[in-house]
Amino acid sequence: MDTVAIPADALRIPGSRTLRFEGAAHGAGISFFLVTADPGQGPELHRHPYDETWIVLDGEATIRVDDAEVVARSGDTAVVGAGRWHGFINSGTGTLRIVCIHASAVMIQEDRSLVDG
Repeated sequence: MDTVAIPADALRIPGSRTLRFEGAAHGAGISFFLVTADPGQGPELHRHPYDETWIVLDGEATIRVDDAEVVARSGDTAVVGAGRWHGFINSGTGTLRIVCIHASAVMIQEDRSLVDG
């Protein structure tokens, strides 16, 4: 596959500031979200059958893994193993920019709210 630059607008989730890159469509072995979130925003608990790695670019995120929480700030990296319930929230006072790297060419996600009913 030729090297190409993919415009951000081609990856943007409609009506959102978040970019979604699914590797399989581009010949890559990973996928990612580039999330831009305001204070209090973030995904609900969910899990994947592969590891996920976060890189905080700007701001502060409180990351929940199962029943534990950890705070990650600009420049920090966090990893959650496959099959673990996790999510994060912008716990800072400014904008959170975080890259969520999925160790899979295709994103697979199970939401806790759908499992618990």
